[in-house]
Amino acid sequence: MTAMPPDRPRPANTFRLGVWFSLGVMATLLALYGLYSIRGILVQVLVALFITVSLEPAVHWLTERGMRRGLAVTTIFVVAFGALLGFLISVIPSLIDQGRELIEDLPGYVAELQARSGRFRELNDRFDLTSRLEGVISSVPARIGSGVLGFTGRLFGALFSGLTVLVFTAYFMAALPRLRNGLVRLFPAERRVRAKQVVDLVVDKVGGYMIGNIIISIVAGVCSYVAFRLLGVPFATPLAFLVAVFDLIPMIGATLGAVVGVLVALFTSPLWPTTVLVAAFFVAYQQIENYLIAPRVLKTTVDIGAAAVLLAGLIGGTLLGLVGALMAIPVAAAFNVLLNERLAIREAAAQAEAARLASAGAPGPPGAASAAEGGQVTGSEPRPRG
Repeated sequence: MTAMPPDRPRPANTFRLGVWFSLGVMATLLALYGLYSIRGILVQVLVALFITVSLEPAVHWLTERGMRRGLAVTTIFVVAFGALLGFLISVIPSLIDQGRELIEDLPGYVAELQARSGRFRELNDRFDLTSRLEGVISSVPARIGSGVLGFTGRLFGALFSGLTVLVFTAYFMAALPRLRNGLVRLFPAERRVRAKQVVDLVVDKVGGYMIGNIIISIVAGVCSYVAFRLLGVPFATPLAFLVAVFDLIPMIGATLGAVVGVLVALFTSPLWPTTVLVAAFFVAYQQIENYLIAPRVLKTTVDIGAAAVLLAGLIGGTLLGLVGALMAIPVAAAFNVLLNERLAIREAAAQAEAARLASAGAPGPPGAASAAEGGQVTGSEPRPRG
């Protein structure tokens, strides 16, 4: 019987390797399927963590003044719910009334625009825009009536998801210090001090960014409401609300809000002076927001480049829609903090090596001098918004 060459694998070993490989592939596929099955819960947990980090600066401010963390979390929730409830009570009736008026009067606004603009008359004659618009508007009540059951189901589903997110948020906010410590304990003992500093920095920066972003959006909504009221633009409340919501979206949000405001002013008011003044207001306010409001509010937060903002927003919007687009920028900012800290560590090591070689009388490495001059990488001034 001839012996098997030593470099040739044995059949038993080959079979065992194939079995283990197949089991590994099956386990990976089952794990991916499990994650896909619970993707809704994972999204809710992610949103709750995002809200927790966003509200952490306010909780930290209260705890620094002697308030227990549980009481501080309760206070933040009560204030947030009170502000949200008061806002909804004061805004929703006006939103409904003015939104209904806008839908009912839209054909008249279109006819008025057609009488004022020859170009619009040409487009209307070519594409029959008025008839199409009236058909869409007349079909809205029928669509609402036929979709009441589906809308009710979606509404209760949204309420349940919102309640679940709130419960997760409450638990995460109360246990955030323990979550931080648990995350730090995953690192080796000699790196835990540095890891704790980085985790605290990420939480503080991202939370400060979100609080500042919300403040800027509220300022944008209030200023827009005042401008709409002074210029006599109808539907000031829903328009200002849309401007504030759009302003939360990085890069393009403020522009979207301005486009909506100018279009409504164009349809409902004379071109001169109302529509022109509305457009001028948004142009002027955007400059004030970019160079006066945002730098003061976001002066302690990290900044990332415009290309990174756009890429993060596109990825987040593709994965999770509007929520993903809103969450993408703080997540990118957190990665920016981690990257800057890593660069700072490497530059500090290069400086130490250069100093050691200089004290020993030997020439330093080629990049040591430039690294020594670079210093620690920190966030720059806040970028212009929109």
